[in-house]
Amino acid sequence: MIQAVISGTGLYTPSQAIGNDALVAAFNTWVDGENERHAEAIARGEREPLAHSSSEFIVKASGIHSRHVMDAEGILDPARMRPKLPERGDDDLSHQAEMGLAAAREALDRARVAAEDIELVIVACSNLERAYPAVAVELQAALGAGGHAYDMNVACSSATFAIDAAANAVRSGSVQRALVVNPEICSAHLNFRDRDSHFIFGDAATAVVVEADSIAVAPTRFAILGTRLMTRYSNAIRNNAGFLNRVTDSDPLAADKLFVQEGKRVFKEVCPMVAELIVSHLASLELGGEALSRLWLHQANRHMNALIARRVLGREASTEEAPVILDRYANTSSAGSIIALHRHHDDLPDGALGVVCSFGAGYSAGSVILRKINARKVNE
Repeated sequence: MIQAVISGTGLYTPSQAIGNDALVAAFNTWVDGENERHAEAIARGEREPLAHSSSEFIVKASGIHSRHVMDAEGILDPARMRPKLPERGDDDLSHQAEMGLAAAREALDRARVAAEDIELVIVACSNLERAYPAVAVELQAALGAGGHAYDMNVACSSATFAIDAAANAVRSGSVQRALVVNPEICSAHLNFRDRDSHFIFGDAATAVVVEADSIAVAPTRFAILGTRLMTRYSNAIRNNAGFLNRVTDSDPLAADKLFVQEGKRVFKEVCPMVAELIVSHLASLELGGEALSRLWLHQANRHMNALIARRVLGREASTEEAPVILDRYANTSSAGSIIALHRHHDDLPDGALGVVCSFGAGYSAGSVILRKINARKVNE
């Protein structure tokens, strides 16, 4: 079978960022206004007053200190509390294609691959800005890539599911080179007026080049030893926004049309599920957790990652073994584990093993086992 490798990764980081203090100040201003507006109902006991947020609460709950966003001004406006992005014309490059293009170009440059040599483009993310034409086909055209392209959505697991699809296409010989792009504008589906989740998400885009090892020329790449995917239906993480909203006469700005989760339930149910996925995947390759030098985990919550890493390794993981990027990026959905891979792999020696694992709504989870190899070893 053809060996598939990841030969390049790319990252687009929005220029604007919001620290916890600024986010909390906007949220608390809105809370004060709401409590004042409903003061009489609160006094009568008909309504509970809204509680303030705090930077300490956010860090303790998640490990997040800041997040990059496409638009900070709209989010920090207590009268709006959502990003404000200009609508683009049909002939203009879409927001997601633009950010994906930047990440893709870096990945292609690192892989030393020309865009016209790409035969498959997959845009995979938790929310797409339109139903059709596919953002992937738009990005394919903007890049000048060949072959075919399509969009896919498996929420926070979209990147690993797309890497599986790309690797399978390479292994089968249907394409030699594929590009996976994850343009996540998570701030657009976040309810910034919900104390339990207003701090969770940030925006970013990542890209990964997957190609046959026999034609790869990048000096550093990762052999994909195996991929494993799983899904288990759950309502614990949900977003009800969709094209039927207009025919059901539901409010498109209602809270359930945004990100909603039962945090404690998700923690309790997802952590053991993901740990078991990784452990069983390693076992299928006759490997154990002790073989791993790096865990590039989904960046949703620092406590979740610590627990998953501990169950996989059988001990506490160091920050080098399980790097955290959510402190400055927050949860970037499918992009998070790829950001971790992109930023934390240069120090690994040849032959080192690692796992890229993402997990989220569905439930869904994907595991990709990688071995770092140099150019000589790939072609031997």
